[in-house]
Amino acid sequence: MRISTRRRAVCLALCLALLTACGNTAAASTPPAAQSAADEQPEPTPPADPYRAPAPALSEFHQDAAIGTAAVGIDVSCVNQGYVAVSATDDARLKFQVECGGTKYNYDLPGDGTPESFPLQMGDGTYSFRVLENTSGTKYAAIYETSASVTLDDEFQPYIRPSEMVNYTADSACVAKAAELAQMAGDDAGVAAQVFAYVTQNITYDSAKAASVEDGYLPDPDATLAAGTGICYDYAALTAAMLRSQGIPAKLITGYVEPGEIYHAWNMIWLENTGWITVDFEAPAHSWQRIDTTFAAGAGADFTGDGTSYTDRYTY
Repeated sequence: MRISTRRRAVCLALCLALLTACGNTAAASTPPAAQSAADEQPEPTPPADPYRAPAPALSEFHQDAAIGTAAVGIDVSCVNQGYVAVSATDDARLKFQVECGGTKYNYDLPGDGTPESFPLQMGDGTYSFRVLENTSGTKYAAIYETSASVTLDDEFQPYIRPSEMVNYTADSACVAKAAELAQMAGDDAGVAAQVFAYVTQNITYDSAKAASVEDGYLPDPDATLAAGTGICYDYAALTAAMLRSQGIPAKLITGYVEPGEIYHAWNMIWLENTGWITVDFEAPAHSWQRIDTTFAAGAGADFTGDGTSYTDRYTY
């Protein structure tokens, strides 16, 4: 999706910047005889000792722990686990602001009382939380605010659980699919490879959606999985949801790619084991590694850049 500075429609992506393969192109050009031989290959079998995912990390809203007013509740009881949860009721448009160390993140907040969780991605420190109400035009005023001192259990906490931007539950279809794929892997690198292959081979880029998506769009990983199409934001959210549900830290990053300063989305993942994510790329252990599934799926340079130049703007 080519986006001007006036209209930055978010397109998601999860992919290894070194990839150039896309979809099923190779299969389409395979000679009939070779294709027939390939069709006769046995189905892959699970490893003798498949990957065992840890218990899922969730981000629940605890009403009994929430502080605020009759209309606003902010739950800071789990900030050490890397998230804050909020519920609010208001007829006006609402936003939720998270601030730490001079950096602010502003999120849309539903006014129907539906709880939402948000990551504490700025590390340890004193966080300020504000529920803002639209007063006129683009102006907002705080209707409730509080703060909390945060010491994360570890740096990965915000990236192993759901949030408004990476939305899933233990019962989500994308979680079930990730668990199915994980049974074909022996370690976390194998799971990442399975998820990467599945997303890039089964989700196609929706250029019409990219041209019409509006500000404030939020991805739905299960909807992307069901539709089999999406924009870069959808790719990145689906990838992050699948990996997180299996205990693999995954960031969703939005920012700019070149050439053309295209607004884009991709992922960063952390592995405990070195492993080949594709035949061309081996991800190292114990370091954050970029993957761009939108680029790998063959969305095209007009939407994903050339896969070599990335500038982070927001991390979720």
